Amino acid sequence: MTVQHNDQQWRKSKHSGNHDCVEFRRTTDGGVELRNSKRPEEATTSCTDSEWRAFIKGVKDGEFDI
Repeated sequence: MTVQHNDQQWRKSKHSGNHDCVEFRRTTDGGVELRNSKRPEEATTSCTDSEWRAFIKGVKDGEFDI
C-alpha cells in the first residue's frame, strides 16, 4: 500500500528535540496515523481515537516504562 504524506501535518513530542522518534497526525475520520520519523516514506500505522487516547494514558501512567 502506498500512503501519500502531507508533512505539514505531522507532529512529534517537543521532548524529542532533533532526535528520531514516532510522529503522529490526525486523520480526516478522527483517528491517528503514526510513522517513524527516521523513515517517513515507509508505511504508516493507524489507530482509532479511542486507541490513541488509551495509549497516551498508558504512557502518562508509566505503563510502558522499562
